[in-house]
Order: sequence, then structure tokens, then C-alpha cells
Amino acid sequence: MLLLSTRPMQSLHRAFRLAGAAAGAFLFVVGSADAAVGVSGDETQLFEEVRQADLKLATIGWRLAAGNAALCDRLEAGTGMQLHTLDQFDAASRDAAGRHFGFATPVAIEAVVLGSPAERAGLKADDSLVRVGTVVIAKLSGKPVSTDRLVAAQLAIAALPADVPLEVEAIRAGAPLRVTLQPVAVCKSRFELRIANDWSASADGAMVQIGSRFVEEYSEEQLAAVIAHELSHNILRHRERLEARGVSFGMLSGFGKSVKYFRQTELQADLLSVYLLANANYPLHAPIDFWKAFGPSKAGGILRSRSHPAWRDRIATLQAEIAKIEPLSARPIVPAMLADRATPLDGNWEALLIRR
Repeated sequence: MLLLSTRPMQSLHRAFRLAGAAAGAFLFVVGSADAAVGVSGDETQLFEEVRQADLKLATIGWRLAAGNAALCDRLEAGTGMQLHTLDQFDAASRDAAGRHFGFATPVAIEAVVLGSPAERAGLKADDSLVRVGTVVIAKLSGKPVSTDRLVAAQLAIAALPADVPLEVEAIRAGAPLRVTLQPVAVCKSRFELRIANDWSASADGAMVQIGSRFVEEYSEEQLAAVIAHELSHNILRHRERLEARGVSFGMLSGFGKSVKYFRQTELQADLLSVYLLANANYPLHAPIDFWKAFGPSKAGGILRSRSHPAWRDRIATLQAEIAKIEPLSARPIVPAMLADRATPLDGNWEALLIRR
């Protein structure tokens, strides 16, 4: 997958702002209220840069979620459709987005993951959705300049049976389209790109959100390591288990009793991520390569978080787990740690860590 260049991604940072009340998804704010009727060359480039960044994240997320369905006790109907909605765009850019992407309904296919059920069914980018199975797009509500309708569509489609063919009605270039899509069971998690000039990656139990700088500056394999780590948090129910322990999130996560629980979940996610990568046929050394590139400049010294183990120790811990997996040829590999995902966290992070 082609990496975005520095210049286009910097333009994305200037053109987007984060939606505060929409589960972290982005809103489009390029252009001005006095924009011409046509779509400018800059807008066209920006729209396409966003599409490619979203598709990159969706493709890696799909590969990990589909390749590890055997490890997940919470599954959803996977389609491979990357959706977007006109509601995400502010008034200054909504008309231009509607023309560029050809929105004929409020929710459309932004991109299609190669090899996914959506591609096999013949669906394409810029197909506007009318109905997916029993989900009627017109019945989904959403506020302007929000992702309400997008999230509603994602959740409703994901909740459909994974073993039943779905009839999809859409509009392509003004003409009606009807196809049958056979979803597959994948790990339950949404994947979202956060456009921001910082180093943010998070998981809340239902969603994995990755900052755009990771997409810009790291290889596909290294980006997959970051996404696998965050998906591991969801698979291991870490958000629920941390909340059950009454920990403090945000800046307070590195203080008091919270520290030991956060460090335990970080190390557990590191360890499980290696299995997720292996099952999705990514190189096992991907997380090592990532930490060697990321750690020295962004996770050391005064930048080090007390809630996260030292990056050199994380590399040593990962290397030991990789050594266990390397001789194994069968896939998928189901690690024993999954048996404990419903048990309370005990905070014993030191038992997991190998110090360098």
C-alpha cells in the first residue's frame, strides 16, 4: 500500500479538525462558504488523500479482524465496505464533497477492501447505499457536522447475521444497483482514522482509532503492529476490566493504583498483538521494527509515560514471545491468555515483563 507523502498529510492536518462528541471521528472543514460550484484541484486531491488514508487503515484492520476471528468471542458481520457520510462535512465543504464522491444518499461507500465480500459482490467506491439487508439508510438519523448517522450505519450493518447473504441496494452514477453480498465473521471492532498532528492510538472496546501521523510516517507492517496492539485491547476487554478496577484515565493513568493495571494491559496487548500479526500473515518482527523506530525519539526520556513500560523492555518482551511462535506453522494460533479475558485484572505486570 502506498504511503501518503509528507506534504499531502500536512495539508490534511490543516484541513481537518476533530469531532469532540462523535467518538473521535473526523469532520471535514476544507474550503470556504464562498467556494465555487465546481470542485477545485486542491479539494479533489484532499478528498482522495483522505480516501486512501481511510482505505489503508481499513485494509489492515480487515486483515487483522478477519484473520483472527477464531480468537474473538465477540464477532460481527464483516463486509469490507469503508463507509462515509455527508453529515461529516461542514457547510463550507459539503456541496463539494457531494459532487466529488457522488453522494446520492446520506451514506455511501468511500472505498472497498480488496478481496473482501464487498469486492466479490461487485460493489465499488462511490456507490451510494439505499439498503443493506434489513438496514434502510433513509431510516438512520444523524445531525449535520457529526458522525451520528455513519456510526449508526456501521453498527447496524455489523449486527446483521454473518452467515446469511445480504441483499444490497445502491445507486451508482444515478442508476439503481442490486447485488448479493455474503458477509464473513470478523472480530468486532470499528477502525477509524484520527486526523491530528500528534501520536494518538487508542481502543475503547468497540473501536480502534489511529492517528494520521502513524499512517504518514510508518510502513504498512509497522502500522499493522500499532493497529494489532490496539485491537488486542478490545479482544481482551481491557476497557471494561480497567473500569471494573476503578482506575483513572487520561493524565491520571500514570499515578497511584492505576499504574499497575495500565502496565498490565499494555503488556498483555503487546503479547497478543504478535499472535494477531502471525494469524494475519504479517511479519512477526513488525512490532520490533516499530518500537526501534518509534521508541528512541517518541517514547523515551521526558516523553515516557509512567503507565507504559519502557520501550526497550517492551522489545525484549516481544522478542521472547516471538521466539515461542516462530516454530509454529499452523494458523490460527490461539494463545492461552485468551482464557483470562473475563477475569479481573490483578495488576501483576512485572510477571509479564522481560527487562533489557
